[in-house]
Amino acid sequence: MAVSSIPRSPVDTLDRPERHVEPPTALDKLWRAVRAPLRLPGFCQRWSLQAALPSIHRHAEILAGLEDAALNAHILSLRQRLLASGLTKRLSRETFATVREVAWRELGMAHHDVQLMGGLALLEGLIAEMPTGEGKTLTATLPAATAALAGVPVHVITVNDYLASRDAERMHPIYHRLGLSVGAIVHDMTPPQRRSAYAADITYCTNKELVFDYLRDGRELHQDRTPLLAHAARLKGSLDDRRLLLRGLHFAIVDEADSVMLDEARTPLILSGRDATDPVDIALIDEVLELAGTFQEDEHFVREKSQLHLTEAGKSALAEQAEQRLEAHGQRSGWLGRARREWLLQQALVARHQFQRDRHYLVRDGQVQIIDEHSGRVLADRRWERGLQQMIERLEGCEPSDPNRTLARLTYQRFFRRYQHLAGMTGTAHEVRSELWRTYRLRVVSIPPHRPSQRRDLGVTTFKDADQRWEWVAQRAQELTTRGRSVLVATVSLADSEALSSALTQCGLEHAVLNARQDAEEADIIAAAGRSGAITVATSMAGRGTDIALEPAARDAGGLHVIIAGLHDASRVDRQIAGRCARQGDPGSVEWVICDQNSLLDELQGWQRHLGHLHKRLKHAQHEREKRHARERARLLDADWNEADRLGFSGRGE
Repeated sequence: MAVSSIPRSPVDTLDRPERHVEPPTALDKLWRAVRAPLRLPGFCQRWSLQAALPSIHRHAEILAGLEDAALNAHILSLRQRLLASGLTKRLSRETFATVREVAWRELGMAHHDVQLMGGLALLEGLIAEMPTGEGKTLTATLPAATAALAGVPVHVITVNDYLASRDAERMHPIYHRLGLSVGAIVHDMTPPQRRSAYAADITYCTNKELVFDYLRDGRELHQDRTPLLAHAARLKGSLDDRRLLLRGLHFAIVDEADSVMLDEARTPLILSGRDATDPVDIALIDEVLELAGTFQEDEHFVREKSQLHLTEAGKSALAEQAEQRLEAHGQRSGWLGRARREWLLQQALVARHQFQRDRHYLVRDGQVQIIDEHSGRVLADRRWERGLQQMIERLEGCEPSDPNRTLARLTYQRFFRRYQHLAGMTGTAHEVRSELWRTYRLRVVSIPPHRPSQRRDLGVTTFKDADQRWEWVAQRAQELTTRGRSVLVATVSLADSEALSSALTQCGLEHAVLNARQDAEEADIIAAAGRSGAITVATSMAGRGTDIALEPAARDAGGLHVIIAGLHDASRVDRQIAGRCARQGDPGSVEWVICDQNSLLDELQGWQRHLGHLHKRLKHAQHEREKRHARERARLLDADWNEADRLGFSGRGE
């Protein structure tokens, strides 16, 4: 949608504007494939963005000479013109200059040309690929404030609560001076607090909280999804709009767009509730888990990528055990049907062999808590479905929770396309630009860096086992901190971070650990990570969006040194972690330390796991996993369209 045609000044939560998206037909897919090579090349897009800079600079020169009172009067006049005329090119460029001047006066930070280009790209509905450390948080204020001044509610979507609250707080002085309200959504907020935050001109939130609030509103609306039906229901008294949270899907800026819109899009978002009508059969779960413990890999079941499948021998053994248990215990439903008992056993095998404590979940306060594989954070109040949660709880000796009942579900792919204006920014979009176009109709434009990067890549060191790797990392960290540098070691899992922490402790090295157990201390740990001589061990929590400020002594000694201890599922994640050092012209360096014990090798056939150099094998396995994840996202979207058709035909909605 052209930005000039975005609707302004919504009446209330019942208007709820959003784009209606139909599933693509075969002709649509063909046209998309034909049109893809004809898309505007990246250098042409950059040229069009650069062409707007002189106009912004001319306005900026005028604004720089205004007194504070005159600037405030200009802001008021600008807002009135934006409300009357919409987001025209001329007014948008004038607004960018105004936001830039306000940022300088309030925060002492003026947007650089590359940030102005990034803001223009977002306003045009593009994905702005900006190198790490280029100030995407400040960049987002340009289109966010411009749209909000025109009366368009804005959602700035990021990957975790920490970044949502941090960015809203840091940028608040800019928005306040412009006469705009700003809110932030975090996990533990009550419905009234959420409603107040969504009522702000600009709302910072995470993708998960946003989608679940959208699904909750859908439950409240039921069939009254159009504005006309919703207003009619309110007049009849059958709908209380005070219970609704969002005001529609107007204007979204997605930070770390590749992570939110692709990496986290392999599973649907499921809004669920406790199902007290279906109590947990603890005896049955224990029996299935006990039987799964006797099954041998390759004989009774086989692994295929991320799946476990029963062999014929496994199915025969299950049938024999089921017959014996039916004779002993009577007609227990779990053992009666062949399909159900095979499914139950597969779930038990997954619980035993696929999910690892301190990698996929942790146990805290007698509860099994899921760890987000993308952010490394605990997903509070999130639970696995279809009995898997209860099985893992029994394996860990926890009290089984009540099973969940699905209330609503939606994929990120369908949700984000409902926004009337969608844009994103990230430091790693080049590799997935084709998928972003196919799925979201979003083009990627690369924004050049403000300063050349001073990052030094020191290569890869390989080891046969993890203990040798941790010993080497501890010695390396000691060597670097002795020189006055700060060191960040990024591990793949919580268990790895704690194993390295033990090795550092044995060497007598003081350090901080940032993982899902220490999430409450995240801000303090990050604030101290740039001190001279500091050692910080972190999972992917210290990846995207983390800005480690160096103290002068650490900068003079060579800056932050990043050690990446193991490859992640996507090379883009490794690039993001490497981007924690050498930001905005600072010095810094990065190196990789890998060993033969890496789950990525599961992607390779038996003979491939031992052929060639370890680093090349792992990079090949990483590439294979990236391709598999892309196929999973495509299958999920197709399945979601089919499910939507069925629910629409039945009249049930999402």
